[in-house]
Amino acid sequence: MNQISSCVLAYVSGEKAGLILEKPFNMGETLNGIMRLDIEAEMKLANERLRELRDNGASRKAETIAMKELGIQRARFFGWPNTYAFTKAMGEMLLGQLRENVPLVIMRPTIISTTYREPFPGWIEGTRTLDVFIVNYGKGKLRCVPIDRRMILDVIPGDMVVNAMMVSMVAHSNQPSLFIYQIGSSVRNPFCISMLIDSAYHYFSKNPCITDDGKPIRVSTLTIFNTMASFRRYMTLRYKIPLKGLGLANVVFFQHFNRLYRDSSRKYNFIMRLMGLYECFFFFKGRFDDFNSEKFRAVMKDDGMVDGMFCFDPKCIDWEEYLMKIHIPGVVKYLLESKLVK
Repeated sequence: MNQISSCVLAYVSGEKAGLILEKPFNMGETLNGIMRLDIEAEMKLANERLRELRDNGASRKAETIAMKELGIQRARFFGWPNTYAFTKAMGEMLLGQLRENVPLVIMRPTIISTTYREPFPGWIEGTRTLDVFIVNYGKGKLRCVPIDRRMILDVIPGDMVVNAMMVSMVAHSNQPSLFIYQIGSSVRNPFCISMLIDSAYHYFSKNPCITDDGKPIRVSTLTIFNTMASFRRYMTLRYKIPLKGLGLANVVFFQHFNRLYRDSSRKYNFIMRLMGLYECFFFFKGRFDDFNSEKFRAVMKDDGMVDGMFCFDPKCIDWEEYLMKIHIPGVVKYLLESKLVK
């Protein structure tokens, strides 16, 4: 029998608080319930907007920006925080509707981090959610962040997600039903965001990144803002207003400060864009229930399938040791040193 196995995102649930259950999306369901979601209508709207931009001769950059803005607008209209989660939710709906008697396994991993064991500890390819902050903090570019230090961060190593997918495909290959598993750690083995902040400081204090001219980059403790509003006020007073003054001086003195103004603007816009993109994660108060996953683990453990290389139990992780000895060194080795992140 054919089988569909889909890996989506636990954050398709949006910004809900409390315990978030492993339950499917019904076709047309929205997070805010204000109206039914018509996927075909959304696709038509996107295609019409793209055609309009091209008919008007928009540049590729302008086209990309406009389509991103449309995606965010439509996502938030229905209650999702961003386009990524919105489209993942629509994907779940379509799979559920079209599968007929085909077994369907939907995996919802939380924040995926470096591998725990396989193919070796600390491996990663491409910058993930956590690592944007780790990389920019280690390079001295991130000095403040809006976040609740008490927030539970739901992280799962990438190899555990792969192991769960492989075992589930074998286990459910002849079961014509829908199975949903949230693969995360916030219920079984939670850790607080403050542990990541402290670990990053201790690691980079002992193992500083090096500039192009061979000098160590000294990190300081992050300045923490308890709300996005207080963070935006700080950024306005500390950077935005002086930046406007620099821009005016640059005009008055015939572009004398052009390079400084351009570099400062780029850094400011990068930080504000980064914080805006991840705002929905900074004060997230949900916990991802993994009752189905835990029950599945127990059954597979009795069958001898989840020991050794097929482990996907977050309870085996010592988070402090993982951060200091596996995750942060892995990020440095495979992202910073390979220059995948500029």
